[in-house]
Amino acid sequence: MGEFADKAKAAANKVAGSAKEAVGKATDNDRLEAEGQAQKTKGDVQNATGTVKGALGDKI
Repeated sequence: MGEFADKAKAAANKVAGSAKEAVGKATDNDRLEAEGQAQKTKGDVQNATGTVKGALGDKI
């Protein structure tokens, strides 16, 4: 995957993670809240990967 694909997936994971986290908080569902936090973290990692790929010209 290239920089754009990684960053697009990162954005999707961050949005979905935020939604899960909010629903988990609103319903006192600790498991769903934790899943949301984990998904947002996954998005952060994907975004960083995309940034590195962009800096290296997608050669990794």
